[in-house]
Amino acid sequence: MSTSGGPAGPGPDHWPVGRLLSAAARQIERRWNTHLAAWDLNHASHPVLVHLSRRPMSQRELAASCGVTEQTMSRVLARLERTGYVDRSPAPDDRRRHVIAITEAGREAFLASADPRPAEESVLGVLSPDELEDLRRILVTVVLGDEQGTPDGPAPGADAPGAPPGADRGRG
Repeated sequence: MSTSGGPAGPGPDHWPVGRLLSAAARQIERRWNTHLAAWDLNHASHPVLVHLSRRPMSQRELAASCGVTEQTMSRVLARLERTGYVDRSPAPDDRRRHVIAITEAGREAFLASADPRPAEESVLGVLSPDELEDLRRILVTVVLGDEQGTPDGPAPGADAPGAPPGADRGRG
């Protein structure tokens, strides 16, 4: 990425912080998806396996745990079901509701793919260990601050419940 201006405008050294975070997140997401593709997974399906590795859950619980809508979760689960990584079965106490459980193949794929270091290192390898620790500390502060919100509601620019990350952010 160029740091100088050009036909597209000023380079990254002049971008607002929100745009920089977004660009860095997209780079890491692309690298993470490339890593996960070896198991027919992606950044949306992998967290589902993380949650299901702990216990079976309903689609509603999974959607809430992953911070997505039930409709989005339905699409993710359909893909995971096609790959044989999850099973859906009627809940014993309410046959209208389904319980989703990880299969043995899903558990094996999850365990084999779980290490984020290859994707992170391919993007963040330009940072020294001290810089990486500073970045981690700062990002945790930002994420926790956004989750805690303010006394009057969510932090300014926080996503609306059920909205995709960044949906109502007009930065950068």
